[in-house]
Amino acid sequence: MATYKLNVNGREHALEVDPRRRSCGRSAITSDSPGRSTACGQGLCGSCTVHVNGEATRSCVTTVAAAQGTRVTTIEGLARAGGHPVQAAWIAEQVPQCGYCQSGQIMAAAALLARTPRPTDAEIDRALSGNLCRCGTYQGIRRAIHRAAGGGAGR
Repeated sequence: MATYKLNVNGREHALEVDPRRRSCGRSAITSDSPGRSTACGQGLCGSCTVHVNGEATRSCVTTVAAAQGTRVTTIEGLARAGGHPVQAAWIAEQVPQCGYCQSGQIMAAAALLARTPRPTDAEIDRALSGNLCRCGTYQGIRRAIHRAAGGGAGR
């Protein structure tokens, strides 16, 4: 066991865990992050996507040791009360269906827009290619990203 310090959604957490523990210190962020989900546990579906220093990262395959000294942002830390442009666009475009992928898709989209403010369809597809949607709402997701980028609904 070792003690690690993580900054999650702007709050410092001290964890005493096995350094190989995955999920970016799940015990540190579980109470603060009910919207973040872990599904496959292998980094394949993207539902657990968080930002680590602003980059979309699969939390289920990121060790606590690797996350120490970074800034971890979960869906709850993206914008309090759902005020982030991507969250607003998700609602406006009526993207959600079952909810399985939503937090991961939104986090991946927010990271994309932070580095590419006006992405093309190809850039959106590439950035979100590792995030699976069981309901197949990919066209709605793309429209929402264009809306959040200021391009209106669809393109």
